[in-house]
Amino acid sequence: MQIKELEAALEGILFAAGEPVQINRIADVLGQDRQLISDAADRLADTYAFERRGIRLIKLENSLQLCSSPEFADLIRRVLEARKPPQLSQTALEVLAIIAYFQPVTRAHVEKIRGVDSSYTVGSLEDKGLIEPCGRLKVPGRPTVYRTTPAFLRSFGLKSIDELPMLPETEKSEGQLELQDAISALIEQEETQCGDLLS
Repeated sequence: MQIKELEAALEGILFAAGEPVQINRIADVLGQDRQLISDAADRLADTYAFERRGIRLIKLENSLQLCSSPEFADLIRRVLEARKPPQLSQTALEVLAIIAYFQPVTRAHVEKIRGVDSSYTVGSLEDKGLIEPCGRLKVPGRPTVYRTTPAFLRSFGLKSIDELPMLPETEKSEGQLELQDAISALIEQEETQCGDLLS
């Protein structure tokens, strides 16, 4: 398959999917090397950015997705008459930050750090698709452990969890962690992202 043909096929697949697609799956279906697909995705992403196109190709860990360009978010919203995505509450951002930084983590651990019941907020974040259960601890009661999802990465403009802002230096006494700086960074990222992924 020629390079241009490969890029066109990749573009068509991602456009039709409308959600993240695993690089390995694309490589298997096209009968191409994974690195070749990744390189083609990089070239397409560079082309979209250089030509200031209305779409972007983003990498989310081991997946690829097409999305609209952030600079056109307001125009897109107005044309489609989409409502503004709801902002996450301070409580939701705290819980989300704890899960993001300490994943996989149980609800009990989140509550230990926050000092208050967080079951409603954990359920709400799961309903929004920002976190998901990823197994159970092998201890009495078998509590569910949670992690963030690709929707979390998209919502905050991250390619992977490794891009989260660094936690401030903290004294780890009695499980008291000061996450305010990290939460503030998440709020800033949330306010700059486009789309209605949280609705």
